[in-house]
Amino acid sequence: MQVDHFAFRVNDLDRSIDFYSNVLGLKLMFRQFDPNHHEAFAFFELEGGNLELLQCLDEFNQPVPPVLPAIEPPFTPHLALKAEDLGRIIELLKEKSIPIVKGPLEIPGQVRWLYLADPDHNILEFVQWLN
Repeated sequence: MQVDHFAFRVNDLDRSIDFYSNVLGLKLMFRQFDPNHHEAFAFFELEGGNLELLQCLDEFNQPVPPVLPAIEPPFTPHLALKAEDLGRIIELLKEKSIPIVKGPLEIPGQVRWLYLADPDHNILEFVQWLN
């Protein structure tokens, strides 16, 4: 069995597309508005699967009031993305003024990782395997 996609709920699809495209550099596959199901969504290409961002709309197809989950341990659920160079990810986050919510953490000789939140408090983990 393979992973097809992972989904995050977002409050502002345009803002989220900007974050995932222009801050994280993910490739937007497509976006769609579905008036029959009262939602708007976008898919981003990931190696080994895709990421779906889903915005819920009311019966008039207007955005529902924002829902922002707490950013707190154990930081689940989250989407973990493999990083070739965690140091470069840290530099990018500083350049873009994106706070790291935890980390970087390390198991010496094995793995380094950190957590951050997108604009809707969805948790992302960047992981660099060292061996």
